[in-house]
Amino acid sequence: MTPELFFIYDSHCPWSYASTALVNEIEKSYPEMTIHLWHCAHYNGSDSVGHEKMERVAKESTVKFGQQYKRFVDSPKNSIMTANLMAWLQNKQPEKELGVLNALQKAHFIEGNPFGCKHDFMDIIEQFKLSPPNKIFKDELTNESEYTLSDISEVQEFMKTTDFPALLLTVDDKAVLLNHSRYLSKPKAMIEAVKQVLA
Repeated sequence: MTPELFFIYDSHCPWSYASTALVNEIEKSYPEMTIHLWHCAHYNGSDSVGHEKMERVAKESTVKFGQQYKRFVDSPKNSIMTANLMAWLQNKQPEKELGVLNALQKAHFIEGNPFGCKHDFMDIIEQFKLSPPNKIFKDELTNESEYTLSDISEVQEFMKTTDFPALLLTVDDKAVLLNHSRYLSKPKAMIEAVKQVLA
């Protein structure tokens, strides 16, 4: 059976941003693996990331944060439209998902793009030749996003944690929650952990 990786994340969460580097490494080493990117839509405009969390992520991982992002790190974040776009992609063009997520995170964490209105997404839509419907750019979750959230809650029940980001690797009838935090500063070392699970 083909191994599958489930990545539960939020596009506006700096820990998720750091963990995407691990997903990139896994995808490079195991191109045949099915990767499910599940946006948990945690940031809904009611809370911010905060300077302290950003500093910790920068210290414990390989990711960088741009000046524009740092300026507004204490402002409330809203990832609902991004969650809608990613849920739509998951159904329509899953092969573009990881590339789009990397581009979204670069635009958000380096360039400071808040992704709060349709206009904010236009560069990425053009770059990846996407044609998402307008319902994505509303400040409420689409049906596709709701389905993703129900999939996430099923997996979280199995994992016995609602923490995110989370990386769950399944192969045959075995499912292993990968300890992503150990590899944030050395993403390539993640491959050894994956090898052991798949052995």
